[in-house]
Amino acid sequence: MKLTTFIIDDDLVSQFATRYCIQQSHGDFDIVTCSSGEEGIQACFNYIEEHNRLPDIIFLDLVMDGMNGWDFLENLQNLFKGHELPSVYVLSAFANATDRTIAKRHRLIAGYVDKPLSRSYLEKILKEEERRRTV
Repeated sequence: MKLTTFIIDDDLVSQFATRYCIQQSHGDFDIVTCSSGEEGIQACFNYIEEHNRLPDIIFLDLVMDGMNGWDFLENLQNLFKGHELPSVYVLSAFANATDRTIAKRHRLIAGYVDKPLSRSYLEKILKEEERRRTV
């Protein structure tokens, strides 16, 4: 099954590393990259318009200029209430221990990983997504 994955991160090097890791996995993906939270929300609207659903997985940076990751999550929750929300995995350096604690408890966040995304963590995500879709 093909999974649609959004990478929302303002760091181009991190975007590239995340995309490369996903492309090197054994999964089948459509990958969309966004350089800001605003662009990510617009991409969600566009995806719904084209496919009548949200992406399957979002890899989200928390620290971005403009709409940060927390604001993105709030908008995702409020703007797309009638849709099944994607699994959101936070990709962050977590310089702030408070962010890590909040991320662990946030109901929209399926998991978190320190940058860069590793193949082993991606395989764990894919197993979880497969399990979630068969339930």
